[in-house]
Amino acid sequence: MDAKRREVLKTGGGVLALAAAGVIRPGDALGQEWNKAAFDTKSVAETVKALGASGSTPSSGVEITAPDIAENGAVVPIAVESKLPRTEAIAILIEKNPNTLSAEFAIPSGTDPFVSTRVKMAETSNIYALVVADGKYFHAVKEIKVTIGGCGG
Repeated sequence: MDAKRREVLKTGGGVLALAAAGVIRPGDALGQEWNKAAFDTKSVAETVKALGASGSTPSSGVEITAPDIAENGAVVPIAVESKLPRTEAIAILIEKNPNTLSAEFAIPSGTDPFVSTRVKMAETSNIYALVVADGKYFHAVKEIKVTIGGCGG
């Protein structure tokens, strides 16, 4: 327990030092407000609405890299890249999960609009990559089959 406490103090001190040096803003260090309503949604349409859109347009400028079949639904690797100019945000939605929104990333101006993460999938489902670019919403979709015990599903 004592080692864990030291690690927390060391990490916290490092964050404070970076903030004091002006390398990061205090809001970045402490985390921003999160959209609880969006993370509590139960469908793709509800999630898109909670993220601020009335709908989204399919786009070939949004690319999802993920396996067609995931042998372990607990750790499914997903990467999303946007080739759309002025990409502001990328969200990953999983249609059949208990909560549809799995991740939401702000894309700072001047950075490559690419994110990679691992998500948990309850069952075979469509995943959506929702991209906000120049104030408009775009998406791509891909089905991932989740196998149970590696036997198919």
